[in-house]
Amino acid sequence: MKFPTTLRPFAAAVLLLAATALPAAAAPGSAPILTSATIADDPAAHPNFTVRVVGKGAPMLLIPGLTCPGAVWDETVARYQKQYRCHIVSLAGFGGAAAPARTDSLLRNVRDQLLTYIQTQKLNKPAVVGHSLGGFMALWLSTTRPEALGPLVIVDSLPFLAAMQNPDMTVAMARPMAASMRQQMTGQMPVAMARQMSATMMTDTARISQATRWSVASDPATVGQAMYDLYTTDLRAELGRIKQPVLVLGAWAAYKQYGSTKESTKAIFERQYAALPQHRVEMSEAGRHFLMWDDTAWFFQQTDAFLAAVKK
Repeated sequence: MKFPTTLRPFAAAVLLLAATALPAAAAPGSAPILTSATIADDPAAHPNFTVRVVGKGAPMLLIPGLTCPGAVWDETVARYQKQYRCHIVSLAGFGGAAAPARTDSLLRNVRDQLLTYIQTQKLNKPAVVGHSLGGFMALWLSTTRPEALGPLVIVDSLPFLAAMQNPDMTVAMARPMAASMRQQMTGQMPVAMARQMSATMMTDTARISQATRWSVASDPATVGQAMYDLYTTDLRAELGRIKQPVLVLGAWAAYKQYGSTKESTKAIFERQYAALPQHRVEMSEAGRHFLMWDDTAWFFQQTDAFLAAVKK
């Protein structure tokens, strides 16, 4: 898998999503306990993902980012499983999982299958926590069926990735770049490139090594189509349909080398989320893209307070 040289000016945007994560070791006595679903699941109804159900209480849906398995949320699940029944999603084709039979309309199919899953499992306004691609998906679920979802926690994601550097970007303008990217993302990603990209997303050496293996194990065609869909889907004008509270957590420290500051990066987030009625943007001081790993205490502090407030 390779990225075209014409995309170098978009390196920061690509790096925002093109990475994976290490399933963290839970503290002694805090490992998630698997529990069976109240309603029998039908995996055939959602061929684009699998779901693991853990915990008890109000429903929570956790969606990982590009190339990530659902295990990226292990520490988050360990924290919330006593209060929430966690439905942990793993997308087909990512992190070594079997690739989907077809990749056309990939993310739209994931969206529709997730909405069907929420309905058939009778999840009553689940809280949705999404990282990167998963954050984008949480927004898309909510703009499509606002009444079906509860509060959203969006971890370092934007409603239109292609407009990260140029707010005037349109889908029509982004389409040729996205098509070129998809066309050139062929073959397995070289280990050196995967490691370089992972190192921009997190700081722990062991996690970088494991992240590299997950990236290399991902299906190139699936990753390429997912990137194409992200670059050619603009949710900004639809955000007004979302009526529930939304917490947006952003990272900026990894982009210092591109001249970014905390203030300039927050301005990008605020501009993209301007049409969202009930939202708050908070920026990590030093965490990189995987905020749940890189700034864990801050991530939990922000998420704990947000979830507690929306319950009142």
